[in-house]
Amino acid sequence: MADQPDSIGSHPMDAGAPSAHNNLLGQPHDPAAGPIAQAEAVAEDISSAERPMGTLGRRFNWSSPFFVGMAATAGVAVTVAAIYLFLTAGSVLVLIGLALFLAVGMEPAVSWLVIHKFPRWAAVLTVLLVIVLAIAAFIAAAVPALVSQGEQLVANAPQFLQEAQDKNSLIGRLNEQFQLQDKLESLLSTSSSGIVDGVLGAGEAVFGALADTLVVFVLTAYFLADLPRIRSMCYRLVFNSRRPRAILIGDDILAKVGGYVLGNLVISVIAGVLTFIWLIAFGVPYAFLLAILVALLDLVPVVGSTIAGIIVAAVALSVSLLVCLLTIAFFIVYRFVEDYFLVPKIIGKAVEVPALVTVVAVLVGGALLGIIGALVAIPVSAALLLISREVLFPRLDQA
Repeated sequence: MADQPDSIGSHPMDAGAPSAHNNLLGQPHDPAAGPIAQAEAVAEDISSAERPMGTLGRRFNWSSPFFVGMAATAGVAVTVAAIYLFLTAGSVLVLIGLALFLAVGMEPAVSWLVIHKFPRWAAVLTVLLVIVLAIAAFIAAAVPALVSQGEQLVANAPQFLQEAQDKNSLIGRLNEQFQLQDKLESLLSTSSSGIVDGVLGAGEAVFGALADTLVVFVLTAYFLADLPRIRSMCYRLVFNSRRPRAILIGDDILAKVGGYVLGNLVISVIAGVLTFIWLIAFGVPYAFLLAILVALLDLVPVVGSTIAGIIVAAVALSVSLLVCLLTIAFFIVYRFVEDYFLVPKIIGKAVEVPALVTVVAVLVGGALLGIIGALVAIPVSAALLLISREVLFPRLDQA
């Protein structure tokens, strides 16, 4: 009688035969390893070319007391770990979130290029290259202006000092009321060690800002390149029965973020250009720098343009009181046009956030995360409103 192959060792282990073993792990493989060998034999049977890892097994009984207790314990552990992670790596998480926000904002431009026959990598590279060239052009234009107007400020310093001592001039009256000259002299007479510490602190802050900017740029590039894969992976985490609706809601949220970012950039450019034209027309000094400042601050919703208007009006006061008042009127009118014409036309249709929600969201976001919180407050509010309208309110109505 021929020998029957043993159920455990029936799978040959030569190099050319199929096996559940990975030949690069656990050598030498023992075909007589008891239950493990039996499991490996079954693993070889269920592995196929179509499903190398086998088919999905039957579901766990999540209602059993063991899993209920484990779920409760794990929930507490995950919550504590999440709080600890946020407290420990909060600044890094903010940078990651900002990079993801910017990547989603650039996605419409990348997808537009992909639709027009660009490969994904070429579309991402093109968008990033345009951004880098825009930043380089801004620096190339700003540095000469900074140097020129800085030299102008130094050249006018004696005149400012003379006016500060003249009690009949506006600067003299302000100096007499607020003792500006005494405070400036006191600041300049600070000990050398304090000045050195201040310079080192400023240098450290600048270096940190540059490092954070580089990290955000690199992360944005990675997020932008892999955004289709990230999107698909996030939707895979949703139950299959709810996945189609999750895709509709999620894609609408991403579209709102993209529309908000691009629209906000357009409005900021308009604010900077109009401010530059106004300041040049009335001979206000440092027009180029102030226009850049207005464009940057206008990126912050609600409060940004107001702060920019106060700064520009203060500089316009050095020309005359009339120019200062006219500049204030200009910013009031522009703020009205931006809030009731530009924002509804450019951003309003994308985010659909009521004015009251916008103000509250910006104030809360700014209090929590500063400028970054104010920047992302409106699209986050739009996402929460959409989820409430499509998911929460219908559930409550049916309850």
